[in-house]
Amino acid sequence: MNITNNTILITGGGSGIGLEIAKALNASNTIIIVGRNKEKLDAAANGLENIFTIQADITNEKDINHLIEEIKVNFGGLNILINNAGHAYVYTISETSDTYSKAVAEFETNYFAPIRLTEKILPLLKQQENAAVVNVSSIVAFAPGSHLPTYSDSKAALHSYTKILRHELAKDTSVKVFELMPPLVNTDFSAEIGGRENGIPASEVADSFVNALINDIYEIRIGNTEVLYSNFFAGSEGAFDVMNK
Repeated sequence: MNITNNTILITGGGSGIGLEIAKALNASNTIIIVGRNKEKLDAAANGLENIFTIQADITNEKDINHLIEEIKVNFGGLNILINNAGHAYVYTISETSDTYSKAVAEFETNYFAPIRLTEKILPLLKQQENAAVVNVSSIVAFAPGSHLPTYSDSKAALHSYTKILRHELAKDTSVKVFELMPPLVNTDFSAEIGGRENGIPASEVADSFVNALINDIYEIRIGNTEVLYSNFFAGSEGAFDVMNK
């Protein structure tokens, strides 16, 4: 895939993996980072060329509609959508864990929001010769973490949706569909689950992602995700044990 002269939208682009991807691609592309906190977005983009910010809550349909109109008016179109924003609760399932409410909140951000945003932006992407959707899932899409039960569920659902979307868009469009599957990463998002001590740098994820885009590697399994992926297909129970040992 051509990774120059694109207009790229990154949700959750104000920090972590999203921001590192923006930095890895901004020299030769126009980057739009989206998030709920305008001050955080502006601070992230400060001093970086070709990175623009739009405040939007991706779980809010009115915000999404406004976002798309702003892209049309101010940027003239879009080549790449990166669904990176995520939400997670760290907890274990019990009779008092309020699992239902946590699952609803996680699925709203991690699954339903990417589906709606992708569906609304596809008409813009289909106008381009070089276009892609990128969904950021997780290592837990293959083997759920007991401390991230419903987050794991949401990423497994996103993985399934991504495979089907890729299959359908390959029939009669030029829109490519990628899935980025990071392991544990050293970000604020994963600090509570040991990301500071055991996670790989977000810049390493971004570099691997860019290389995969160039080479049209549609399932981008980074670091331990590749190992766990092999274990999963050798025996899903074994992969589960590795994740939760």
